[in-house]
Amino acid sequence: MIIDVHAHWGPWFFTMDVAGASLATMDRYGIDRAVVSHTEAVIYDAPAGNRALARVLEEHERLLGYVTVNPRRLDEAARDLDAYLPTGRFVGVKIHTDYTGSPVTSPRLRDALALVAEAGCPALVHTWGTSVLDLAQVCLDTPGLRVIAGHMGADGFRHAIEAAAACDRLYLEPCWSHAPAGRIAEVAAAVDGRRLLFGTDATLIDPSSAFGAVAAAGLAPDLAERVAWRNAAELFALDITD
Repeated sequence: MIIDVHAHWGPWFFTMDVAGASLATMDRYGIDRAVVSHTEAVIYDAPAGNRALARVLEEHERLLGYVTVNPRRLDEAARDLDAYLPTGRFVGVKIHTDYTGSPVTSPRLRDALALVAEAGCPALVHTWGTSVLDLAQVCLDTPGLRVIAGHMGADGFRHAIEAAAACDRLYLEPCWSHAPAGRIAEVAAAVDGRRLLFGTDATLIDPSSAFGAVAAAGLAPDLAERVAWRNAAELFALDITD
């Protein structure tokens, strides 16, 4: 069983796009479930992209959705959370800090994450460098909030170790367009294994990158299973049996 907690649906404007998320891509890599955000929602128009994703999720049981939230448009975000979370097909929130011009330290991002905490679902938040430390602090300051640090800080992965030690409601997922040797092994050795997830950034990045990086870490079988799917199933309250 493999659950990809960081995937997308729809085309990208990057030349590295590998044809958009598809069940064929999931089949090729043995991904059983993927939690996806719609690229239109992430890059251009959150409500329009969320509507488009809702239609996709009606057709594909193996996909679950993130409601994409633009911190600059919280009225729209609140309406979408009310509309889509009760369907059971959306299990979390996606926030891209860069595309929305909303750094983790900004008041608007804090307000958005307070809204997420009130909704009672996890949020996948884009992190890079030291911003993962800022995300841990926002999580500590927001009762009940659970956050996934997307890319686990990327080149700031050592900051992610510190962030995870500071906040037990912060989770880490590893996808990145680079694969420094030893990165995942170093994080796995220092962080509570119950807070490590698997993500690919499919299909902006081919899933082979994340699979190779995790395989190279040489995780013990119990931890490998937790990373592959058990932690995600618990975090998103998914009814899955192995």
